[in-house]
Amino acid sequence: MYSIRQNKVSRLLQKDLATIFQDLARTSLKGKMISVTVVRVSKDLMVAKVYLSIFPSEGAEETLKLIRQLSGQIRGELGRKVGKQLRVVPELSFFLDDSLDYIDRIDDVLNQNP
Repeated sequence: MYSIRQNKVSRLLQKDLATIFQDLARTSLKGKMISVTVVRVSKDLMVAKVYLSIFPSEGAEETLKLIRQLSGQIRGELGRKVGKQLRVVPELSFFLDDSLDYIDRIDDVLNQNP
């Protein structure tokens, strides 16, 4: 169960990471649209698990690998955005959220059977 503080911090991180990925999509990740679907923050607010949805999904693993290489730069930019609101910027761990692909597969299967 998340505390109120964890929920507020996760929403703040999700909003600010979305703008950071918007800027990254223009420069480093050309042709990819990245959505921050969920951010889960640990109880001590030191670790954040960030789930990303990457479109188009072809080459999503390579994009995620590049994002993980840029995680220091992303954390630094996040620190500049939330530095006045958080005492410590959490360590970021990025994961692929493939729930949209899963929904598409289910939809395809349901549409194929009469």
